[in-house]
Amino acid sequence: MQWEVVIGLEIHTQLTTRSKIFSGSSTTFGSEPNTQASLVDLGMPGVLPVLNQEAVRMAVMFGLAIDAEIGQHNVFARKNYFYPDLPKGYQISQMELPIVGKGHLDIALEDGTVKRVGITRAHLEEDAGKSLHEEFTGATGIDLNRAGTPLLEIVSEPDMRSAKEAVAYVKAVHALVRYLGICDGNMAEGSLRCDCNVSIRPKGQVEFGTRCEIKNVNSFRFIEKAINTEVQRQIELIEDGGKVIQQTRLYDPNKDETRPMRSKEEANDYRYFPDPDLLPVVIEESFLGEVRATLPELPPQKRERFQEQFGLSVYDASVLATSREQADYFEKVVSISGDAKLAANWVMVELGSLLNKQGLDIDQSPVSAEQLGGMLLRIKDNTISGKIAKVVFEAMANGEGSADEIIDKRGLKQVTDSGAISAVLDEMLAANAEQVEQYRAADEAKRGKMFGFFVGQAMKASKGKANPQQVNELLKSKLEG
Repeated sequence: MQWEVVIGLEIHTQLTTRSKIFSGSSTTFGSEPNTQASLVDLGMPGVLPVLNQEAVRMAVMFGLAIDAEIGQHNVFARKNYFYPDLPKGYQISQMELPIVGKGHLDIALEDGTVKRVGITRAHLEEDAGKSLHEEFTGATGIDLNRAGTPLLEIVSEPDMRSAKEAVAYVKAVHALVRYLGICDGNMAEGSLRCDCNVSIRPKGQVEFGTRCEIKNVNSFRFIEKAINTEVQRQIELIEDGGKVIQQTRLYDPNKDETRPMRSKEEANDYRYFPDPDLLPVVIEESFLGEVRATLPELPPQKRERFQEQFGLSVYDASVLATSREQADYFEKVVSISGDAKLAANWVMVELGSLLNKQGLDIDQSPVSAEQLGGMLLRIKDNTISGKIAKVVFEAMANGEGSADEIIDKRGLKQVTDSGAISAVLDEMLAANAEQVEQYRAADEAKRGKMFGFFVGQAMKASKGKANPQQVNELLKSKLEG
């Protein structure tokens, strides 16, 4: 039987406000346990929550960026459940009237096509604390620093049909919230976490299958692996005559398996009711206008502009627009070098490989945009060849200075003087007189391979400094002569 995978995602993004959503406590990561939790965060008697306006502004920014309906009258509700790291016994969230309603996000897939993923809602809520198991034997520690941290939970429609599409969507959301500056996107610190709802159905069936939710997956790689593992589990289960039970599961990357955490009824009864301590939030048109005016150029618009302005392919434009920092770096290199395609190639391939090797982000690059742009100018004016440029790039990465300084210091300047190149060629041809005779006696079909030998010898003789184009032209005329 052919199966179709159906995936919907819930992405929890931590907003980059300086204080919590309902209190003045700090949201700085990495502080000593329980040093950033106030009485408000703990829900102690006699304290009242006060809504952080900045969190509302950030949620509205996101809503406008995905072309969503903005809930101009939205309500906070209490979601009641017991959890050891939730001392209040409830979480302040949103239910019927979220701040961001239906919207969509276009994602670029590997084959160059663009797919539209529907977004059902995005609502504001507070985070719970954290249970710590590793440091305690036979006991659990509770750290309440995260309690009350502002989250924007982004819920997608079940529109994705493979793990790769799901990863592309998470990457698009990740890029968008970082462009907007509303979330730092640091998945290792829990700033962006993902719950994956996965089900399968026979190809052609309209009804959805029974879904399982994989909780708190915190890297792109694990999202792909967790979904593929869960899909395989469900297919094998059904094909062996079993039945998928709706449940919440956890992905274990060490064993590459999903494990059940708890079964899930059709509807969780969290006994939502409007929070009596918080008034409904009314968003006026003037506020929407103010926020709209602050929106930066977003990834889809940047991608389109890169295609139109620089003549880049959909794929190259998408990769370069992935992060604001990378796009800015690329544009800087283009403004210096004046060659977008050459800049795109070096930023994506050579620089990309260097950063990957060293585990660095582009804003930590050992080669600045100014340095790379300066080096590309020297390729364009034939001071260095593409091959020598790789040596110069490596030297720049090692902190040896600008391209001009390295070319000068190491004597890497390309020889473009025809007379000097001609003299090198004459010497080389004289040393390979036998091969010259064989070349001249050979038919046209065999000459191509033999010509490559002479080019190699010429570049060797000039220590790679001779201009390859001039070498080819002069060599041809000397061999034919």
